[in-house]
Order: sequence, then C-alpha cells, then structure tokens
Amino acid sequence: MAHVDLRPFDDDDADAVFEMMSDPDAAAQAAFTADDPGDRDAFDVWLERHRADDRVRMFVITENGGFAGTAAAFTVDDDREVTFWVARHARGRGVASAALRLLIAREAERPLYARVAADNAASLAVLQANGFSEIERARSYAPARGTEIDEVILTLPPTLDGI
Repeated sequence: MAHVDLRPFDDDDADAVFEMMSDPDAAAQAAFTADDPGDRDAFDVWLERHRADDRVRMFVITENGGFAGTAAAFTVDDDREVTFWVARHARGRGVASAALRLLIAREAERPLYARVAADNAASLAVLQANGFSEIERARSYAPARGTEIDEVILTLPPTLDGI
C-alpha cells in the first residue's frame, strides 16, 4: 500500500502542477478549470493570487514521497470548499481518497463544500466515500469544455459533536 501524505505547496512544485493541470484530458474531466489550461502566464498569475490569499490552504499530495497531485481548501461567498486534483500516474489506487481524508482532517470548519462535474464519476465517488452528500445540481459554465454542464454541489456537514 502506498503512503499518501499532504505537504505545503513549495515554489519547486509549480512546474509539476502546471503540467498536471494543462493535460487536456484531465482538464476536460475536471471541467471547471482555466479558460486556457495551457497558458503558463495565466497559471502563474492564478497561482500567485491563491498563494497570497490567507483563506486558501494549498497542499501537494505525495505518494511514497513523490508528487501525486494537489489538494486545497478555500473560501467562496463565506462557504469553505475543498478541491483535489490527482496526477494521471496516481489515479485508480486510492490516492485521491486518502488525500481528501487528510485534507478534511486539517480543516476544522464545517460544513465543507465541494463541486464536481456531474459526469466525473471518479471524483464523485471519492467525495461520497469521504462523507460528502449531494445537496444540489446546477448548470454551470465549464471553461475546459467550452459549454454549460451539470455540476453537483456536495457538503460534508458538521457531526453531532459540532466538528
């Protein structure tokens, strides 16, 4: 079994993250990406904006010490949301589920929210396996696909003890 962990994002991670997020197939699956995932200048601006925002907690997912993706928590309209992106080489082995479990453990705020393309079965399964439940569906513009698609909004509610 692989060892999955989260570590803080470092300057040296930018190239690996850009490469992962600019993969056309991965961007299409994620759907809600940059208008042009291959635009490095736009990526660098996006990255610096998020790194400078104290409401954003960015992590690198590692598998056996090597780069395996990213996970983050951020605030939108007073709601705390989580996201994850797993590199192609790390898919299908439980890396995303383990990374999301670690991220949830580091985020004390509840409820947590997540958004995913309705046809992204793998991400939906990861979220549901970690206790997220669907609360809404909406039509949203997906830049990577150039059209509106169904988006699922999920929540991880507080537990009975308030956490």
